Amino acid sequence: MSQYKEEQFGEIFSLESIYPDELEILEEEPYHQFKLEVKSEGHDEEEGIGYGCSLRFTYTPTYPEEIPVIEIIDDACLDDEQLERLKERLEKEAEDNLGMVMIFSLVSTANEWLNNEWDSELKRREEEKERKIYEAEEVEKKRFHGTPVTVENFLKWKAEFDSEMALLKKPEKEDKDKKLTGREIFIVDKSMIDSDLKFLEDVKVDESLFQDLEDLDIEDELIDEDE
Repeated sequence: MSQYKEEQFGEIFSLESIYPDELEILEEEPYHQFKLEVKSEGHDEEEGIGYGCSLRFTYTPTYPEEIPVIEIIDDACLDDEQLERLKERLEKEAEDNLGMVMIFSLVSTANEWLNNEWDSELKRREEEKERKIYEAEEVEKKRFHGTPVTVENFLKWKAEFDSEMALLKKPEKEDKDKKLTGREIFIVDKSMIDSDLKFLEDVKVDESLFQDLEDLDIEDELIDEDE
């Protein structure tokens, strides 16, 4: 058995003791392939709490002088951007540990990364909650206090108000400029009917002018003219 094989078998034996429930051996030949579950503290997939995934490792012929094949699987709760960052973090850790068995170190790094990522998510959720509360309070304030008056919004309101008033006054001006016919004036101003009657009532007739009409022989004069 080569030196690399001996180191690999020795590490597998240690991992089985450290992770009796999490470690699952997938293959033994030609080289060991196995997976380990990693998760943040308090992780509960059914409740949607925390982050978790599995890491699948495959030894290479000269491991630990070269890094093992690292794959992230069963990652239902992580998005593509998070998976990429986790993969980069694990590869860097592996490079830093070349020449030594490194699976325990890689698993510990993954657990720490998931904890930090979940803490950031909780912080983001809390900030989002506070932002929504603040926005709701601002809306409520505006309902009671209205919009503060500034030079800019007053001038904007004044321009809109003047424009609306101009539109309302335009039909009124057009009506004033329009010349009405006598009939239209009569229909519009019904008081003119009563004004004529009032005028007749105010006229006084001098009846004395007609008292001597009976003494005149108008009919005889008209007969004589016909003859």
